[in-house]
Amino acid sequence: MISLDGLTKRYGAKVAVDSLTLTIRPGAVTGFLGPNGAGKSTTMRMILGLDRPTAGTALVQGRRYADLEHPLRTVGALLDARAVHPGRSVRAHLWAQAGSNKIPKRRVAEVIVLVGLDSVAGKRAGTLSLGMSQRLGIATALLGDPEILMFDEPVNGLDPDGVRWIRRLTRDLAAEGRTVFVSSHLMSEMQLTADHLVVIGQGRLLADAPLAEVIAASALTAVVARSPHAADLAGRLTAAGGTVERSGEHQVVVTGLPMDRVGDVAHDAGIRLHELRTREASLEQAYQELTEGSVEFGADGRVPA
Repeated sequence: MISLDGLTKRYGAKVAVDSLTLTIRPGAVTGFLGPNGAGKSTTMRMILGLDRPTAGTALVQGRRYADLEHPLRTVGALLDARAVHPGRSVRAHLWAQAGSNKIPKRRVAEVIVLVGLDSVAGKRAGTLSLGMSQRLGIATALLGDPEILMFDEPVNGLDPDGVRWIRRLTRDLAAEGRTVFVSSHLMSEMQLTADHLVVIGQGRLLADAPLAEVIAASALTAVVARSPHAADLAGRLTAAGGTVERSGEHQVVVTGLPMDRVGDVAHDAGIRLHELRTREASLEQAYQELTEGSVEFGADGRVPA
């Protein structure tokens, strides 16, 4: 488990992370989302003791990362796939990491196979492609068989098979009861992978909720009902507190009411339904609504007014 309490980081007048308080729990893949400059990398660096908080605390399993005797056995992290000695071989890099945390060498052989690097284990890290470097970073994170995994943009440079592999890996790790914290800008991938979402903007917490709740809260999520009495149904749904987005000859699209409530309203009024379904927003649409006022740089590169 990762616990943040009032976590704050200032660089002069700029507040990079603003009083974050949240808990990242085991048994789920928690997606960490936010625009560029939102404070995601800074937050991860403070969790790992690489940056000192201006205020607040970041704890892993109830302790500061710096206080862990063998940190790789508690937390495995991939923040920068290129942060390795370029002259060391894949195997030598992992041996060095294992030795620093008293991890047996046989574990090195295991993770090399697990991440698919057995064919390049003798190659120098500096000669690897970005995708292979990502796999090496993931191997390093897995080395200590830790209870907590943190990945920053883990699919960078991976081909489609590699993307599917990391998706399965993160979900399998969470299913084993581990804490899995993944930062990404790929909304479609997060929608397929994450169980829970933490969204920040300009260093502040915008959402901390299950993926399904974040999507359901979107203004673009609606209920679609098809009925030969659509006009009557539209009026009754409005009276029940819904907002009718569109009403056609045989179809009503309504927001503000869950699907069960729409069905109950139709049933109580004796209105026959031919179709009743939820039209879900995408995670990308829900994310854009959440972060609309927190984008540091607009699409044209200018700071929004």
